[in-house]
Amino acid sequence: MIRLKPGPVSITLAALVAVFLLMPLIAVIPVSFTPTRYLSMPSGEWSLRHYRALIENPAWAQGIWLSVRIGLLASVTATLLAAAFSLGIWMLRPAFAGAMMGLALLPMVAPPVVSALTLYFFLTSLSKVNGVIAYDTWAGVALAHAVMVAPFAVVLLSVALGQVDRRIDLAARSMGAGIGTRIFRVILPNIRFGLLTAFFLTFVLSWEEIGVTLFITSVNAVTLPRLMWMGLRDNIDPAIAAISVVLIGIVVVALLIRTIWSLRVGGRDPG
Repeated sequence: MIRLKPGPVSITLAALVAVFLLMPLIAVIPVSFTPTRYLSMPSGEWSLRHYRALIENPAWAQGIWLSVRIGLLASVTATLLAAAFSLGIWMLRPAFAGAMMGLALLPMVAPPVVSALTLYFFLTSLSKVNGVIAYDTWAGVALAHAVMVAPFAVVLLSVALGQVDRRIDLAARSMGAGIGTRIFRVILPNIRFGLLTAFFLTFVLSWEEIGVTLFITSVNAVTLPRLMWMGLRDNIDPAIAAISVVLIGIVVVALLIRTIWSLRVGGRDPG
């Protein structure tokens, strides 16, 4: 097998493109060390005051914890619903599978404002009968996020199921396996990577969701993206740059760990 190696010109162009794309992220780093109360580049003096504000101001910790709770509940709900839907389509192969798939993917293609308004009226209606899953509650936000991110899980799990050989399900069925055994001991183990990917993707999408959140929250359910939006809208708080740098650092560390793990696994692979 012939392997083509990129030349110096290709490497240089790729590096320039990467730097160009990363410049907005890189520019946030010095801004986070500004000693002023507004967003600006530090001129000679660097300060950690805005990083200290992240620790001293409990609103940031509360926003992070709320976003984590909402993200976990939304991702679990969306993954379970998407798995049930995808398995039903894959196993039953109904006549209107295409139309059903289109309805499941509707939140993905609908304008965000339309989805936000629909969820707003839905949650305000639920507020009249309960105070848990309602407008401006964390459970209500999690439900809305689950609705918005579930289509992405449906796509991932449908692709994962499309790579599963149906003959293993037919073999299990011919040997007398029930529907529960076929699902939990035959099919799901073969798409476990797709399930994990769907869970991770829906968590990330829920974590960064802001459009719908602005419509269905007020003062009680203030997620981290909403808190950052409020800081930019009200007083341009440089602490937003500090929390952005922290999040960028977490992503970089996660990518490095993933890369190192992949290299080690690849090094142990005898093939």
